[in-house]
Amino acid sequence: MSQEGKNGLTYSDAGVDIDAGNLLVEKIKPAVRSTRRPGADGEIGGFGGLFDLKAAGFTDPVLVAANDGVGTKLKIAIDADIHDTVGIDLVAMCVNDLVVQGAEPLFFLDYYATGKLEPEQGAAIVEGIAAGCRDAGCALIGGETAEMPGMYKGGDYDLAGFAVGAAERGQLLPAGDIAEGDVILGLASSGVHSNGFSLVRKIVELSGLAWDAPAPFAEGQSLGQALLTPTRIYVKPLLKAIRETGAIKALAHITGGGFPENIPRVLPKHLAAEIDLSSITPPAVFSWLAKAGGVARNEMLRTFNCGVGMILVVRSEDVERVTASLTAEGETVFALGRMVGREEGAAGTIYAGDLAL
Repeated sequence: MSQEGKNGLTYSDAGVDIDAGNLLVEKIKPAVRSTRRPGADGEIGGFGGLFDLKAAGFTDPVLVAANDGVGTKLKIAIDADIHDTVGIDLVAMCVNDLVVQGAEPLFFLDYYATGKLEPEQGAAIVEGIAAGCRDAGCALIGGETAEMPGMYKGGDYDLAGFAVGAAERGQLLPAGDIAEGDVILGLASSGVHSNGFSLVRKIVELSGLAWDAPAPFAEGQSLGQALLTPTRIYVKPLLKAIRETGAIKALAHITGGGFPENIPRVLPKHLAAEIDLSSITPPAVFSWLAKAGGVARNEMLRTFNCGVGMILVVRSEDVERVTASLTAEGETVFALGRMVGREEGAAGTIYAGDLAL
């Protein structure tokens, strides 16, 4: 073999297209610009994203950070070829975890890895991320696009998100005064959000339905579209309620693990959350999943949000004004239960009533 033949390989021959990466960066610049906010006004393309806490209005801030992914909901996006909403899920899963600690999300970075970079697909994903950032009031200040042939098959890709927020010192949640008799409020979810999708996909497989088939639980939508309904972002309504009322003692984001895993994370060891399941109106998707998969109630409750994406703990006398603040911002709020005493070693979540699946 000639010397020229041995050394004639290019990065493109190995499956990595630098030009496609550059094209994607150009395509997403308007989406990134749309997320600017006080503290962040730089362009993407540097080695790191900058954020000015003073310009954001903080005097003595504590930073709060969170990261997450979208899970196997991405597989539905890939198989159904719908890529413009999973970016919203990516942001939601991170920023909802910040606001439960009383923090305002400030900036976001994403990681997008794929076997073969398709600039149109990549732009749709990042436009979804930008939409989520605008909804949460945080700036998309950077990210990483990795084209990794041999790591991901076919059109597969993965997403990870990283969010940083801040709260003034002394204003973090949960507060230390949660007491027996406090009321638990629920905020309605938009559907399955971004947890439990390995079970969702198994149930769809058993049902024999294709992603483009009409959704049995959502009129006018395909099954793929309906299951890709993005995770609700609760940030702005909750921050407004926290600041306006000063009455929110604790918040919990209901993600993987449902009520039994997520609510006790914000409770003192001597208290339990008594949840009245009959107060929940689960979206139709949960009834379909339970019936089509023969999924038992307790398995539903520890896998899915079942219609409640966020819970709040407030004193009984504060229920009305907290509810009014959140309702004015478009949230569906309902009394979900109350705080009760807990014996040592007992469960942190107990149930009354039954779930109307």
